[in-house]
Amino acid sequence: MAADEQTDTTSDGRWTIRVLFVDDDASLREVYRIRLERHGYRVRIAESADDAVRAVKEERPDVIVLDIAMPERDGLSALQEFLDMDPSLPVIIHTAYPAYADNFLAWAADAYVVKAPDLAALFGAIEKAAASGRQDG
Repeated sequence: MAADEQTDTTSDGRWTIRVLFVDDDASLREVYRIRLERHGYRVRIAESADDAVRAVKEERPDVIVLDIAMPERDGLSALQEFLDMDPSLPVIIHTAYPAYADNFLAWAADAYVVKAPDLAALFGAIEKAAASGRQDG
């Protein structure tokens, strides 16, 4: 285990997944932060692609949940930067626009989840991506 690797665990001994949630909508970020934390994840939020890149440089998350349509710089350009920084870093594209799935850069993400009130698909994608990232790293 690397010296800087987090070893957070829950009271029952399960590993706590560190999620970086990136979305430009402040109210949406807060709702997702609360719901993800209630599900047992340790959550850091970022309001922009640039904020997310800074956050990853400060502390590598286990999974990034990344919106695409954001002002100034879109999530796909951040995805490319994350891949350049660490190709094993799991990234889940989380967007309201299913058409972005046709963008070839979006194919580099570990999962593509369309925003929905039911977070089961997102939770499943986070669990799968985190498990994959721990095996690769």
